[in-house]
Amino acid sequence: MNRPLTTLVGYGCAALGAAFFSTKAIFIKLAYQDQLDASLFLAYRMIFATPVFVAIGLWALAKRLAKGEPAPDGTSVAWACFVGFVGYYMASAFDFAGLQYISASLERLVLFTYPIFVMIIGALFYAEAITAFGVAAAVVTYAGLGVVFAVDFPVGGRDTALGTALVLGAAISFAWHQILAKRVILRLGPALFTSIALTSAGVFCVLHHVVFGSGDFTATPRFLWLAFGCAIVATVLPTFLISAGLARVSSQAVSMIATVSPLVTIGLAIAILHEPFTAPDAFGAALVLLGVGLFTWGDSQRKQPPTSSAE
Repeated sequence: MNRPLTTLVGYGCAALGAAFFSTKAIFIKLAYQDQLDASLFLAYRMIFATPVFVAIGLWALAKRLAKGEPAPDGTSVAWACFVGFVGYYMASAFDFAGLQYISASLERLVLFTYPIFVMIIGALFYAEAITAFGVAAAVVTYAGLGVVFAVDFPVGGRDTALGTALVLGAAISFAWHQILAKRVILRLGPALFTSIALTSAGVFCVLHHVVFGSGDFTATPRFLWLAFGCAIVATVLPTFLISAGLARVSSQAVSMIATVSPLVTIGLAIAILHEPFTAPDAFGAALVLLGVGLFTWGDSQRKQPPTSSAE
């Protein structure tokens, strides 16, 4: 495959992966029309998805051993499990709970702010510099969220505040995942790391329903089908597609392409869930997309300075 075609395929995989990830909130909101049970849906999503990731992990381990590389050490495996707990279990638990109270559109915009939290956590705990560009991007992003929140608050009131706070918890958890995952991925490789982290999260998600939920796994057929769809379409497939994109184009390109995610969620929420979307909503969403897009672009320029035209 020639280079231009490889790059084009990489962009396509990244865009399709981001679009598939965007369907998660739609599956959840549709399921809540049958049973408003966040922990049950979270448990079934991981029950359906985990076997796939276990299979991926076994394949990655076999490939690693076939190359003569040592089996992963216990410390790396434990760290991968911990990162899965923080980044997939905790983030999902907050996110699924938040969707009981706010619209799919607002959820996606709030969750999409996690790169800003990566910047803040990096500065607070790892002495990483915060640039003026990063501050400006954060101001634009949260100004946009403020607009969307102000539109939704008079209708939802306390529920809007609670749901937004829960999804912000998800964004912070996922930001921690992004920071903690880097070193472990270098030791395990992306496929094995993802398998261990998601399998760990799957166990915690089921235990969460048993300990903190009703413990009852009774569900309607429609609820189960939606959980299965969320597991495959919004979890497994996008994971493969994003990995395929990263294998062909830069991580910065994939991050920028991911800005289509909120737009897809908003479009699906309007078409399928019939959520209202006013001009102020559109203005606020545009600010969020602009802020996160600017931050991602500025961060990529800081880490990888552009090459000269001679190259």
